[in-house]
Amino acid sequence: MDKGLADSQHGKWTISDSEDEDNIPPTPQKDSNKPKPKLSPKRNEDNHSVKEPSAPAMGSEARKAAHVNQTIPVKYESNPSPSVKRKRETEEAGWNLSSSDDETPAPAPKKEPKKSDVNPKKKKTEDKRPPSPHGTSYYKEEPADFFETNLLSMNDMYRFYLNKVTGIPKKFNTGALHIKEILSPMFGTLKESVQFNYCFDIPWMVEQYPPEFRDKPVILVHGEKRESKARLIQQAKPYPHIRFCQAKLDIAFGTHHTKMMLLWYEEGFRVIILTSNLIRADWYQKTQGMWMSPLYPRLPEGSPGTAGESPTNFKSDLLEYLEAYRAPELAECIDRIKQHDLSETRVYLIGSTPGRYQGPAMEKWGHLRLRKLLSEHTKPVQNEERWHVLGQFSSIGSMGLDKTKWLAAEFQRTLTTLGKAGKSLASPETQMLLVYPSVENVRTSLEGYPAGGSLPYSIQTAQKQLWLHSYFHGWHADVTGRSNAMPHIKTYMRVSPDFTQLAWFLVTSANLSKAAWGALEKNNTQVMVRSYELGVLYLPSAFNMSTFPVEKNVFPASSSSKGFPVPFDLPPQHYSSKEQPWIWNIPYTQAPDTHGNVWVPS
Repeated sequence: MDKGLADSQHGKWTISDSEDEDNIPPTPQKDSNKPKPKLSPKRNEDNHSVKEPSAPAMGSEARKAAHVNQTIPVKYESNPSPSVKRKRETEEAGWNLSSSDDETPAPAPKKEPKKSDVNPKKKKTEDKRPPSPHGTSYYKEEPADFFETNLLSMNDMYRFYLNKVTGIPKKFNTGALHIKEILSPMFGTLKESVQFNYCFDIPWMVEQYPPEFRDKPVILVHGEKRESKARLIQQAKPYPHIRFCQAKLDIAFGTHHTKMMLLWYEEGFRVIILTSNLIRADWYQKTQGMWMSPLYPRLPEGSPGTAGESPTNFKSDLLEYLEAYRAPELAECIDRIKQHDLSETRVYLIGSTPGRYQGPAMEKWGHLRLRKLLSEHTKPVQNEERWHVLGQFSSIGSMGLDKTKWLAAEFQRTLTTLGKAGKSLASPETQMLLVYPSVENVRTSLEGYPAGGSLPYSIQTAQKQLWLHSYFHGWHADVTGRSNAMPHIKTYMRVSPDFTQLAWFLVTSANLSKAAWGALEKNNTQVMVRSYELGVLYLPSAFNMSTFPVEKNVFPASSSSKGFPVPFDLPPQHYSSKEQPWIWNIPYTQAPDTHGNVWVPS
C-alpha cells in the first residue's frame, strides 16, 4: 500500500473524543445515534453502508446517514487535489456511532437532537437514495440458472451454508443459498414468517418471497426508535400483511443485531440463523453465512411443551431467548415452537440479550455462555496450548488501552476453554488470530471501496487501540471463491496447529465488541451485555466426532463430504508490513478501486 496512505492511517491520525466505552455516560440510547443531516454513507448495523432503493433500508439512524457518499463515488485522479480533505473530527463524530459494534459514542451533548434539528433530517430528499453506490446500473439481475431448482447439491450434515455471490464462477455458488431460495417452496409451503434483523428494506424483502407466499403474514422484529421507527412503519404501509415487534433496548448504545428467520409451513417449522441484513447489498457481493435447521415436524396432539428437545437443548434455549424480548407479539410464536419436535438439532444456541446479569444468569448470554458450553461439552486435546483461537468479523468495538482490558483477558479465556480442567488463564503459547479485511482487500473487492461501508471500524476507535493491529490477518477465501467478496459473516473457531482440524466452530451475528459479547463488571460478579446477537455453535461431540476435519474442497458442495466448510483460507495470512486494517471514515485517494473510484468520506 502507498506510504502516503499509510501515513494518513497511523502517523497523522487525530481525534476529538477519547472516552473509552467503559466511561459511557447513561445518555438516552438512540438519540446519541441520530445522524447529522450531513453524514455520509448509510450504515447498516454491522455497519453496513446500505445501498438501497428509493424506500430506505432501516437500521440505526447514524448508519442510515452514512450512505450519501457512496452513492456519489469520487473518481480517481492521479493527483488528488488537497481539497479532498476529511471533515473535521467534530463534524465526523457521527461516523463512529454508526457502527453497531463501535460502542465509543461521540460526545453525547452534540447528539441530543433538538426539535429543530430533526426536521431537515426527515425531509423526503434524505430518504430518496440512489439505488447503489456505483450508480443505477450496479446491480445485475441474476440469471435463472443462478438459483437452485433442487437440493441435491446441499450438504446437510452441518447445515452450514454460505450465501450466493454475484460475479464469481458458478461452481462456488453450487450449494450456497440466496434468500429467494430460502423462502421458496423448495423448503416448505410457507404460511407465516418472523424476520429478526437489524436493517430492513421492506419493498426489497417482500420481493424475495415467491409470488404465492408474498402476502402471507410477516412479523418484523427490530430495534428502531423514534423517527427511524416511524420511517420503518411508513415503509410497510403498502404491505398490510406486515406487523412489527420492537425489541427493548434499555442499555445505551445497544442494537438489535440478531438475524433470524422463523418460517412456519404447512409441513412444519424451520429456523434460520444468519449474518445478512434484509437489504439487497447484503445478498449481492458479500460473504455471508447461515445455519438452516432441519424441517421440524409438529408433535402429536397433547404432547408436553418440553417434548421434542434436542441433545443440545436447542428448543429450551431458543424459547428462553425469545422470552427475553418480553414481547406480547412473540407469544403465539413461542407457543407454536413448543408444539414442534426440534430433537434433530445438532447445534447449540448462543445468544446475547441486553442487561446486567449476576449469579447463574451470567452464563446465559454472550461469551460466558460460550465458555460454559465449551467447558461442559468439549474435551482437552493434545498440545492444546498450540491450538490457535481464530476470530473473523466485520466490525470492531472499543476494547480499552491494551489487550489485558478485555481481549486477552476474559474473552481469550473463553475462547481457549476446552473441557472442565480449563487452565485459569490462556497459555501465552496460544495464538489469537484475528481476520479482518485490509485496505487492499477492500480496494480490490467486487464492490470496491463501497464494500468498506459494511466494515465500520472507525478512526476514533482504531486510534485508541493500535495494539490490536498486530493481531490482524487479511481476508483470503480462495477455498470458497470469495476472496473478493468482503465478509459480513462472523465466525470464531479453535483450530489445530496444522490448521486441518477444528475443536469447535461458531457462526454468529456478534462482531468483535464488548457490546455484542458482554464484559465483566464489579470485580467479575456481573456481566453487562448491550445488544441482541444470535449464533450457533458446532461441537464435535454432537456429531459423534472428536474434532471436525477442515474441508479442502468446499465447492461445489457434496453431500458425502465430512469436512467442515470453513469459509476462508487456512492458515490466515498476517498483514504485510504495508497493509493496514480498513478504517471506514478516512479517505483513500492514492489508488482507484475496481470501479475506478476513490473513497472520500464527507
